[in-house]
Amino acid sequence: MTTIPVALTANGYQIRVERGLLSQAGEEIAAVTKARRAALISDSQVGPLYAAQVKESLEKAGFTVHTVDFPAGEANKTDATLHMLYDVLLSWGMTRGDAVVALGGGVVGDTAGYAAATLFRGMDCIQIPTSLMAQVDSSVGGKTGVDLPQGKNLLGAFYQPRAVLVDPACLDTLPQREIRGGLAEVVKYGLLSDESILDHLEQAQQPDYGFLLPACLSIKARLVVEDEKDTGERRLLNFGHTLGHGYEAAGGYTACTHGEAVAAGMVDMLKIEEAQGLIGPELRLRVEALLEKLGLPTHMDCGREALSAALGRDKKNQGKAMHPVYVTAPGKAYVASMSREELLALWEKTR
Repeated sequence: MTTIPVALTANGYQIRVERGLLSQAGEEIAAVTKARRAALISDSQVGPLYAAQVKESLEKAGFTVHTVDFPAGEANKTDATLHMLYDVLLSWGMTRGDAVVALGGGVVGDTAGYAAATLFRGMDCIQIPTSLMAQVDSSVGGKTGVDLPQGKNLLGAFYQPRAVLVDPACLDTLPQREIRGGLAEVVKYGLLSDESILDHLEQAQQPDYGFLLPACLSIKARLVVEDEKDTGERRLLNFGHTLGHGYEAAGGYTACTHGEAVAAGMVDMLKIEEAQGLIGPELRLRVEALLEKLGLPTHMDCGREALSAALGRDKKNQGKAMHPVYVTAPGKAYVASMSREELLALWEKTR
């Protein structure tokens, strides 16, 4: 088993990575919480696949387990789903001393994590990510929340889990589109901090998750420890996300997946850097070729007005300033500052 510490001073925890870990979930969770009742929250896709296995493991470890799921998809990462979870957990007589176990991809992790963060002013939460994107990124770091009609993740909190349990076997049942979307985040990590990730993806016929998962998670853990509340270095993880979140919102969260939007967002940020004379075309061409190999888009159709409206609701804005991330070479990145109009003008130059 691979163990990666998230060594926060007050709320540290471990990421555990091992194939077959779902069958050991109860034992792992019992070691990190005093709770002996658990709300196992999943969605309509993941629940039928894995909830029974995790429930059995929890019960063997001495937990009383209640299960609930909600319809899968970003369209259900809403205040309505959150309040449904509140109602269900309260109907079970759950208390602050009980635990929430989030079993699923990023939507489940974010929504269940926010329910745990806010009900009773905080319940223990354990993340069991089942999608590639959640396994390499969103399950670690304590970002929880739901979407509002005005934008993505506008209602949320930083709330660290008690543990993150990553079972790569879950990827065996993941649809290929979701695998591809997760690989966009893997490419991001390679660009930000570890060129060997890019080398591997370029050279391998099939991704080796035994290498990629620990590599990405180690980077994420380091940045979370350095900047838990996303005010400094951790913001580098937003590379491709400023435009990517705009593309998602402009498409009503149905035109593309998060990973597809981020892929196009990374390419468009590199085009902007080229237009500013900060880099030559070599890095962009390398990234475009890799994304195409992985089956990801390198361009996203989007109108200026729709993108402008979406960017104006970006939760990362500070006053009138936006903070897109620039990557000038693998391992060399920084957070820029500009107005929305400045970013849109640069974006239009590259279309």
